[in-house]
Amino acid sequence: MIVALLNQKGGVGKTTLALHLAGEWARRGQRVTVIDADPQGSALDWSQQRARECLPRLFGVVGLARDTLHREAPELARDADHIVIDGPPRVAGLMRSALLAADLVLIPVQPSPFDGWASAEMLALLGEARIYRPQLAARFVLNRCGARTVIARETAETLADHDPPVLASTIGQRVAFADTAQSGRLVSEVDDDSPAAREIAALCVEIGRLGL
Repeated sequence: MIVALLNQKGGVGKTTLALHLAGEWARRGQRVTVIDADPQGSALDWSQQRARECLPRLFGVVGLARDTLHREAPELARDADHIVIDGPPRVAGLMRSALLAADLVLIPVQPSPFDGWASAEMLALLGEARIYRPQLAARFVLNRCGARTVIARETAETLADHDPPVLASTIGQRVAFADTAQSGRLVSEVDDDSPAAREIAALCVEIGRLGL
């Protein structure tokens, strides 16, 4: 399965979710490759930091920030159970290529009206891609949610009426994610029973239940 994390808006946590989903699948014994399709190269930076810390390699990270992604990703998928694409913000050609490559598009949004407005452009691109890939599945993921905040609940309720729908699993606003990003680690490696690690595990399980 090729999963692309995409949103035109930057700073919504695409790289964090991409790396942690890949890590969770790898922990479950699956072969995973992350494609860093963001010209900023944050996933590659994380992988290099991990190597400097002499941590074991859980999955490969490949830099592929070009609009031939939809032709190259299926080749990589032959040797993997999952390909996770960490998509670019505001690069329409790259975004279209990632959409054409994917089986599932995850659109991370933060509980804020501004993220809802920013995702409109993303949904237009998704609609274009479905002309060529009508089977393309997509889901919103609520990320960086404050615990039981009104705005998080209201955002979830608003997205419940959307196409694509929102996943039930949400990811909290947790310092653990920022701490691990700097050290090349995953939250499950620091404490696999932490709230952050449990949220990532639940997200993986829910994605698996989509049956793609």
